[in-house]
Amino acid sequence: MLTLLGATIVAAPLLTTQLAGASTVAAAGLDDPAKKEIAMKLVSSAENSSLDWKAQYKYIEDIGDGRGYTAGIIGFCSGTGDMLDLVELYTQRKPGNVLAKYLPALRNVDGSDSHDGLDPNFPKDWAKAAQDSAFQQAQNDERDRVYFNPAVKQGKADGVGTLGQFAYYDAIVMHGDGGDPTSFSGIRKRALGKAKPPAQGGNETTWLNAFLDARVWAMKQEEAHSDTSRVDTAQRVFLKKGNLNLDPPLDWKVYGDSFDIG
Repeated sequence: MLTLLGATIVAAPLLTTQLAGASTVAAAGLDDPAKKEIAMKLVSSAENSSLDWKAQYKYIEDIGDGRGYTAGIIGFCSGTGDMLDLVELYTQRKPGNVLAKYLPALRNVDGSDSHDGLDPNFPKDWAKAAQDSAFQQAQNDERDRVYFNPAVKQGKADGVGTLGQFAYYDAIVMHGDGGDPTSFSGIRKRALGKAKPPAQGGNETTWLNAFLDARVWAMKQEEAHSDTSRVDTAQRVFLKKGNLNLDPPLDWKVYGDSFDIG
């Protein structure tokens, strides 16, 4: 395994040179376990001001963004449907769990910021459920199904490396996907008006700058997301350094807090 990994690392810059930086960088994608761990820490730094992403299974609060309760490792929201999907999955796997009784309420509040049927005990019961490895695994699986895997798939289709795949992932985490101009697909469509991804013959750095520009625009359309530091002082920093593979050491800031991965 070590020999194979070493061969991969050596081969990457050779292939990159052959492609003159205008196409796909041959390196580990964001779905490489080590890179995925970095991605989890980066998102946690922005979502929870901590690199300890596994401590966030129990996290839950209403942050006043119109999405009801935000909770868990990826910010599942009671108002956007992904929290409902998560609790449904957990209940399929473990009927009678402590959150199962809230399913009718979660269906009713979907699409709103209402807490009807959830207060006062839902946060306490969420924290209790978070101690269950089955609920933790359900959070992992829903994160991957809804956010992580689609981001990596689109990133690879566009020919972007690990940093680009992370930029996609972070955008889907915050904005979701769909037909709205501020969704991930809307952001990507806006970027396509300015540049081409490597898979279409474009330069990777130029494309990612266009994508991040479009992401910043989308963030500024909503007051709750108007602080763009998770792009400006994090992703953009890595891009300016040419760190398209998202290789440590990494130093960045989010909302004024400094973080590093050695």
